[in-house]
Amino acid sequence: MVEEQLFDEEVAAPANPIESLLRMDRIPHIWCPGCGIGTTVNCFIRALQTSGLNLDKVAVVSGIGCTGRVAGYLDLDSFHTTHGRAIPFATGLKLANPELKVVVYSGDGDLTAIGGNHFIHAARRNVDMTVILVNNMIYGMTGGQVAPTTPLNATASTTPHGNFEQTFNLPFLAESCGAVYVARWTASHVRHLTKSIKEALGKKGFSFVEILAPCPTLFSRRNKLGDGLDQMEYYQEHAEIRHGADTKTVGMDFQS
Repeated sequence: MVEEQLFDEEVAAPANPIESLLRMDRIPHIWCPGCGIGTTVNCFIRALQTSGLNLDKVAVVSGIGCTGRVAGYLDLDSFHTTHGRAIPFATGLKLANPELKVVVYSGDGDLTAIGGNHFIHAARRNVDMTVILVNNMIYGMTGGQVAPTTPLNATASTTPHGNFEQTFNLPFLAESCGAVYVARWTASHVRHLTKSIKEALGKKGFSFVEILAPCPTLFSRRNKLGDGLDQMEYYQEHAEIRHGADTKTVGMDFQS
């Protein structure tokens, strides 16, 4: 006699440990294949889960853009604000309720172009918040326009002959404005990034984590740099992991 073995779905396919902090009814997400933003969310959730923070007192604020959609996918108190205004909105939350752990999670165009003034002054005032900035080196959602983080000589929809403006060195900008914690990783350095976000969340004052995740659709393709995996392999091969680096020296050159 052959006994039928029942399929136990829970044993065979355990739930992903990060699902508890995702709004699963909004999945799948909108990000392109090869985009690193989803990976950064995975790292952020894992950092939160080991941070010891009361998650009922964590508020996530984002602006407009590809990374700005992160707030809508997180099952936390989250706010999707107007373009460039994530930091002043987050400042208001912190002032109104100092017990909150406020996290700003947005993109380079949102935080350093239209929101650049707010970034500078929040760091200068040492407002108690953690800013996670995903740098895709372009305006991804709105058509691939040049951004303050687009490397010199790289092409964009608004600079078809190459960007002629100097690029922001964001770790140097954050440190020179007074940030208490500054780090840069890529979307391929998942363990390092998770640890770094956890460290930033534990700091009192303005902490800043930049994550390099080039847009495979509107930056890498236009500049003939391959797909998202090619970009991540490039960073793995060329990255230098160094604590206490002089941020003046860590400006980004165009990958030719």
